[in-house]
Amino acid sequence: MLSKTLKVVNPSGLHLRPAGVLSQTAMKFKCDVFIECGEKRIIAKSVLNVMAAGIKTGAEITLICDGEDEAAAMDTISKAIESGLGEM
Repeated sequence: MLSKTLKVVNPSGLHLRPAGVLSQTAMKFKCDVFIECGEKRIIAKSVLNVMAAGIKTGAEITLICDGEDEAAAMDTISKAIESGLGEM
């Protein structure tokens, strides 16, 4: 299991479009992918779960990848989050 703390940098937080990009990116991997924000633990492969979490810009989140391709998933997904999920 790998985990990394990241900051949400895109201007609107994780609304529909960036949540969709995040979920689609996570779905490319076999491992389990979770996002922790405060007390919430969200399944990152579900766009509805990501949107419902209401994660705003500037929020610190923990990305957790657990499974056979966890290293590749961590690298790809964390780079996507750090680059603003297509909004920057």
